[in-house]
This record gives sequence, structure tokens and C-alpha cells, in this order.
Amino acid sequence: MATHFSQRRYDLDWLRTLAFGLLILYHIGMYYVADWGWHVKSDITSEALQNLMILTNPWRMSLLFFISAMALALAQQHTAKLTLLALRSSRLLIPLLCGMFIVVVPQVYYEALSQQLIEPGYFSFWWQYINPNTELLRDHHSPIGLLTWNHLWFLPYLWCYSVLVLIIAPLLNTLAKYLQPLPGSMALLVVMASLICAWFTLRQAYPSTHALVDDWYNHAKYFNVFIAGYLFALQGNWWQKVILCRRWFLLAALVCYSLIIADRNGAFDSVPTSFGESVSGRLLVGAVLALNHWGWVLALIGYAGRYLNQRTNPADKDGKLLHYANNAILPWYMLHQTLIVVFAVWLKPLALPVGVEAVLLVLLTCLGCWAGYEVVKRFWLSRWLFGLKVALPAFKSATASQVIR
Repeated sequence: MATHFSQRRYDLDWLRTLAFGLLILYHIGMYYVADWGWHVKSDITSEALQNLMILTNPWRMSLLFFISAMALALAQQHTAKLTLLALRSSRLLIPLLCGMFIVVVPQVYYEALSQQLIEPGYFSFWWQYINPNTELLRDHHSPIGLLTWNHLWFLPYLWCYSVLVLIIAPLLNTLAKYLQPLPGSMALLVVMASLICAWFTLRQAYPSTHALVDDWYNHAKYFNVFIAGYLFALQGNWWQKVILCRRWFLLAALVCYSLIIADRNGAFDSVPTSFGESVSGRLLVGAVLALNHWGWVLALIGYAGRYLNQRTNPADKDGKLLHYANNAILPWYMLHQTLIVVFAVWLKPLALPVGVEAVLLVLLTCLGCWAGYEVVKRFWLSRWLFGLKVALPAFKSATASQVIR
């Protein structure tokens, strides 16, 4: 069955929205999870929470890269490359700079304050933060001083991958045609093998940094996912097969997740250490990790394709919600982690029961994202800075509808 490029894929819109919603819950979990470092931490942490967060940790960002690549593949069928590059650059790089200079600053400030590395005084800290030659917190500097993108690392990675893929798009489009007779199972084995190779060769040597220039394991993982998503979107038969096999992917993912959690909790302590260090043992572990990763991604793609691809009426409740989500998702993404950190710091002195505090943190974060978006969308400058559609005042004309999305 061929993919109809002219039809909008509502399942991708819904899945992207749900994935970013999951990201909010995950980052709130980072405040409470034991033994995992984060910007600020609750006085009450849970080791058991690790098991729940590991459910999504291996694949949640891969899902976003996969969806973004699919969207790019579908868009390049009817939009010029230079136009796509301009759109992605404006939608990703401008919000990235806005985020680095404005949005993420409270995260750095409260993290340093909680570690007693600085004196209180937000604006004096901000002035030092934006100065790449500052002497403040010299031991924490990167090549650009204290400036950081923190949780916004997804934006520069996505931009780089998009540029590279647009450059080699003719090659990938030709490859997609040659791959049409290839069974989807063979393609799955290839992407699993590439992930296992990356895990074998790069994971220990290049631990995750999200610093772009030295993050080779993550690049090997996420760029392969991005290429896979691009090619997958052009294979209607693979897409339909994943929808049909969604239950099997979910079952495989659940089994692999159960094995990972069992291993973390000592279920396989009786297995000789020599087996775990052997080539066959490492291959077995790599296969479980790879199948867990791709099982969840493809299960979600399959279930979304089966249940969430119905055309929505803009006048209906679902249509209004999806329209809002498509427009609000980038500002919400930019704001959510800063709001979590700020509200967590504000709530901490109240010493509320942890369950009450966690619920309040979720509600306040969502309310803050909603309020922030309501402000952002009302002014052309803030719309531009947060990656929304905008017609600059100097260019209001009949062509003003041709704006960045």
C-alpha cells in the first residue's frame, strides 16, 4: 500500500504531542528519582522510580527523532529543499538562541544556588551567564562560558540531522525505491544491528553529553534513527506492516523491558560474570536493548497509525485540541523544564507530602506552559523567538500567509 504524501498524518501529530507530554512527566520524575543527577533535587527521592523511568528512558527521544524524520520525508515530497531548510532553521535555531539566553537561565541559576556556588541575585547572575568571558564558576565553563542549552539539546541535534538529510535526500529517495521489495523484517534487523554496533563500540568511550561536538554514541544512535524514520515514511508497505504487527512489537517491548528491570534488581546475579563479559553475552544484552528500543518505537507508531489517524474536524473538541497542540508544542517544550525547576524550588520550603507536591508540580508546570504560550502567541517578536508562525510587521502583505510553521 503506497503512502499518500498529500494526506496529512494526524497520527504523527498526536504522537508528537503525547511524546512531549511524556517528557514533562519524565523531567518531573528527575526531581524525585534517587541517584540520578539533575539541576535540583527533592529531599525525598525514590529508587523504585528508576524502574518506571527506565520504561521510557531508552527510546523517548528516539521516538521524537523518528517522527521528525518522517515529517521531513513527507514534507520534501512537495516542498523545495531550500524552503524546508529555511523553515527548519528558523523554527529550531532562533528558539534555541532564545532558550539559551533567556529560558534556561533559571535552571542554571537555581542549580548553582542549591549547590551554594553563588550568592542570591538573579539578574547579576544572568549578566555573568551571558558573558562568555566571565570568571564566575570557571570550573563549570564550556567553550562558550556558562551559556548552555540544557534540555533544548534536541533542537541543535534535530537541525544538524535535518541539514545532513536534506543534502543527501536524492540519494535517500533513490535508496527508498530500491528498498521497496525488501521485507520490513530485514529492515528491522539492519537498524537493530546498527544500534547494537553503536552500543558495542561507542557507548563506554563516549558517554552521553548532549554537547553536540563530542557526543558520538548519541549521534550513532539518533542519526541512525533519523535516517530510519526518513526511509520508513517513504515505504507505505512497511508502515502498514507495523500497524498490523503493533501487538507483537508491544509484546516484544514488554518482555525486553521486564528482562532489563529483572537484571537491575538482581534476578540474574547467579549468571557467571564471564558470560556477561563474553562476546555472546554482550551480543545477547545488546539484542535485548535494541529490541526494547525499537519495539517501543514501532509499537507506538503502529498503535498511533491504527487509532489516531482519523481526520479531525477543526470545529470538534479533538480538532481544536490537536490544532492547539500543533501550535503550542514548541513553546511548551521550551518552557516546561525551567518551570519545573522554578516551581520545585518554590514548593520545597513548604515541606508538603511528596504526593501532594508532585501533583502540584504537574499542575503548576502545565498551567505555566499554558500561560506562557498565551503570552508568547500574542506578539510577533515573541512568536518569532519561540518558533511560531509570524508575519513580520515590515512585510505584511498578500504573501503574509506564507509564514513559518
